Amino acid sequence: MSSNFKIIIPMAGWGSRMRPLTWSRPKPLLALAGRTVLDYSLHQFDTLPGIEQAEYVFIISPNQGDQIQKFMQAAHPEKKVHFVVQEEMRGQAQALWCAREFMQGPVLIAFSDTLIETNLAFLASEPLDAVAWVKPMEDPRRFGVIETDDKGVAIRLVEKPQDFANNLVVVGFYYFKEAERLLEAIVEQIQRGTSLKGEYFLADAINVFIEHGGKMRNELVSTWLDAGIPAALLETNRYLLDHGQPGGATSSVPEGVTIIPPVYIAEGVKLASSVIGPHVSIGKGVVMKNVQISNSIVDDRTVIENVTIEDSLIGCDAKVTGKTTRMIIGDNTQV
Repeated sequence: MSSNFKIIIPMAGWGSRMRPLTWSRPKPLLALAGRTVLDYSLHQFDTLPGIEQAEYVFIISPNQGDQIQKFMQAAHPEKKVHFVVQEEMRGQAQALWCAREFMQGPVLIAFSDTLIETNLAFLASEPLDAVAWVKPMEDPRRFGVIETDDKGVAIRLVEKPQDFANNLVVVGFYYFKEAERLLEAIVEQIQRGTSLKGEYFLADAINVFIEHGGKMRNELVSTWLDAGIPAALLETNRYLLDHGQPGGATSSVPEGVTIIPPVYIAEGVKLASSVIGPHVSIGKGVVMKNVQISNSIVDDRTVIENVTIEDSLIGCDAKVTGKTTRMIIGDNTQV
């Protein structure tokens, strides 16, 4: 490969669908099965040829930078990361335009709340100009799909199709052999004013790219996890725990505590008279006493007492007592 890969991860946005958790931190740093959403996002590139030399480009909103920068320095100091600020939320294509100085050579583009399982080794010899990862879905109408010709080459992308004729849904993970060609298409899209409600969608830019002779195919993926809304984050947590990520409980289980696997329990967690699981992730320094909890994520240093909890997301440094059963509460909250 002639030049190093750039891995571009657009993550700007207000995280409004994940509030109140995202009032105090960016969505990529939310807890998920013992790590963060961003850790799992980065993990999906491990099979990329030449990954050690790859450069990461994070497109962030003005309020996110410090926390993500500090996290990367602490958790992934070996990675070369550039930060680009998207001042206004004007869509995916405009986010990539903000990162135009890095749009050269081969790129992977993956949205931060898209998590897939794929082997990227084939990119060392990919003959076409671009690849979009897709997954068959029963009802494709909420998503975008790719229409292809009889040779499997893309004719166009269709946002929110009206019928079920094509169920190959685009998951938000793309490869371009020459990022410059996508950038040219984005510039033309913006000049044409092809937008919806003031947002420039990547699908429209890709259609310009195809119009100009860009050859794209799809790559099937069987596992597509989403971390964009609370219910999806809990579902992804369940999947990762079921499939052995990131391993079982790391703390020894005290007497009077029942564990129903799969669960993830970080080191230094204090448990007493509780039933934990299934599908529970517990962060560092959490204290739980007389708690029954299932299908939930509890982040670091939170204290929970005398309560039954299910289907819940609980932030850092929170305190929960009483009889509440289902909740999404942010950091530093008392209930």
